[in-house]
Amino acid sequence: MRWDNLFDDLEGRLEYELSAEEIDLRAEEERLRLGRISLRDRLMSLAEGHAEGSGYAIRVQLASDFGIRVRPKTFGKDWLAGDLVDESDRRRECILPLSAIAALILTAAQIEDSMETVADNAARGAPRLSDRIGLAFVLRDLCRRRKNVEIQSSGDLLHGTIDRVGRDHLDLAIHEPGSSRREPNVLAYRVIPLAAVLLIRL
Repeated sequence: MRWDNLFDDLEGRLEYELSAEEIDLRAEEERLRLGRISLRDRLMSLAEGHAEGSGYAIRVQLASDFGIRVRPKTFGKDWLAGDLVDESDRRRECILPLSAIAALILTAAQIEDSMETVADNAARGAPRLSDRIGLAFVLRDLCRRRKNVEIQSSGDLLHGTIDRVGRDHLDLAIHEPGSSRREPNVLAYRVIPLAAVLLIRL
């Protein structure tokens, strides 16, 4: 009778230890998964999870303590493009460097949605071309097309046309919104480091 009790006790302890080891292993795997998730991954998860239907705008706090609401549509290597949404639900296209984000202001549901991401890009399928395109490439395209832009940089809101884009900066010809980039219309020129660009409105 005592042997039966001893074996039952040993069996119970073994099951407990195996169960505890399995729980620890799952917790460690989850920590490793979370350690591989980037801010870009979380934003992509929010955008992909709500691509169907109306979706929601994500509240973003920029490094300048300036807040926006954006519906992401396209993601590059270090930027996202989407619609800026104001209080009247009016939309305007924008490009947002990921380095300009100081914080995401999310609801509890959005936090959960953002964590349902695949940290391993290989599991998402083949990388898209846009995943490799950096911010400077996108700005060079705007420069080539001579698009009027509004650039929010550290403390300033500038209207104009991008004249050229270097490796880590851009030249902006400042002129009145809606006017064309002609020499008589240019009020000033600014050389802006890309690191200081917080938001580009189109």
